[in-house]
Amino acid sequence: MKAFMDKDFLLSTETAKHLYAEFADMKKIPVLDYHCHINPQEIWEDRQFENIAQVWLGGDHYKWRQMRTNGVDEKYITGDATDREKFQKWAETLPKLIGNPLYHWSHLELRYYFGFEGNLNGDTAEEVWNLCNAKLQSPEFSARNLIKMSNVTLVATTDDPADTLEFHRQIKADESFDVQVLPAWRPEKAMGIDKPDFAAYIAKLSAVSGVEITDFASLKEALVKRLDHFVANDCCISDHSLDYVMYHPAGEETIDAIFKKKMAGGEVTREEYLQYQTEFMLFMAKEYNKRNWVMQLHYGVKRNNNTAMFKKIGADTGFDSIGSNAPMGELADFLNALAMTDEVPKTIIYSLNPTDDAAIGTIIGCFQGGGVKNRIQQGSAWWFNDNYSGMKNQMTSLANLSCLGNFIGMLTDSRSFLSYTRHDYFRRIVCEMIGNWVENGEYPNDDKLLGSIVKGISYNNSVEYFGFDLETV
Repeated sequence: MKAFMDKDFLLSTETAKHLYAEFADMKKIPVLDYHCHINPQEIWEDRQFENIAQVWLGGDHYKWRQMRTNGVDEKYITGDATDREKFQKWAETLPKLIGNPLYHWSHLELRYYFGFEGNLNGDTAEEVWNLCNAKLQSPEFSARNLIKMSNVTLVATTDDPADTLEFHRQIKADESFDVQVLPAWRPEKAMGIDKPDFAAYIAKLSAVSGVEITDFASLKEALVKRLDHFVANDCCISDHSLDYVMYHPAGEETIDAIFKKKMAGGEVTREEYLQYQTEFMLFMAKEYNKRNWVMQLHYGVKRNNNTAMFKKIGADTGFDSIGSNAPMGELADFLNALAMTDEVPKTIIYSLNPTDDAAIGTIIGCFQGGGVKNRIQQGSAWWFNDNYSGMKNQMTSLANLSCLGNFIGMLTDSRSFLSYTRHDYFRRIVCEMIGNWVENGEYPNDDKLLGSIVKGISYNNSVEYFGFDLETV
């Protein structure tokens, strides 16, 4: 019997152990965090956390969902209980999560950052609380130092077009911190023509861009000015959260009428919403292509399913689910419309619904080219799928239908400074998969080839794909 989460955790063959130790270990192969939700202000200010509950439970809806599932009262989740009480409830919940990635992630973080080799439960909660909190008081455990401790070379945050990006500039100017912190463009509010606060946001965008936005043409002008602002601050990535990648094209005159209707206080129909989003995304994609940016498309989510809780505590609190309404033909039509004018940008496609994996794998093969390795990528298993079987299934499908050797690998997609061990979890799964293929005679036991593949998926492929100013390893 293997020891609990020992150095060979998830690695069952000698080949897998060798690949991980030589080509994937986070201490040797750095982490590139090309998509996350960390607040750049906290990096600039080098936030010092008071306790482990602030780091773990402050905004982690993954954990909140499981605490609710375990019968924990909302007081101890998002309510007014003390941090120590909330931590206790999480510690009592964790042992029930056998087979859940949160069990592994939590213990990887405890081991990697705090040196705790045991297992967290209700009985050990006090010991872990005191151990972690004592270390968190040290300057070595500040936000910046946690990033450095994780061997991270670059962090890409998620930023609105109206953001000033002042903290990114200040971080860049600070020679004492050599990790790159870059913005990523997320124009979700400018897309949200169905939202009640759309007009107010457009007014804000108008003010910050210096463009009087009165129609769709002037909206595009304002967005271009903000794109240029982001370029000046080293941005090369966009991110879009969509219901699905839709394709309902309409002419400029139609979109202009829809935009003006909404700005005048009218309500848009479902078809008008789809037409607006289609034309918005086509415009954005062409602008990204001009700038050699990467476009990320996240979709397949059904959000805020519990209306009562949404009204009580808001969005992103653990009440979202996998959606099943993505017509894959429209994704293909959207990309085809861009291909017709040779304006397909580098694109990463993530669906929250794992049943889309094979369709994505075949669609991306239709739009490769331009001298870029896997110009169109299927993104890493995302959100509800970033668990052992979800990652393995996504990569198996990608290997079967595309080119796994060019895969850009794991993203953190987190608000926590301790989440970088998810990259370790992912890399162990990569090495286990490839190791099994080698031991089964499905791929040669060639260290040069295997090392290139594993280091590529772990780090090098993303450096090259995004064009970051980083050295490969």
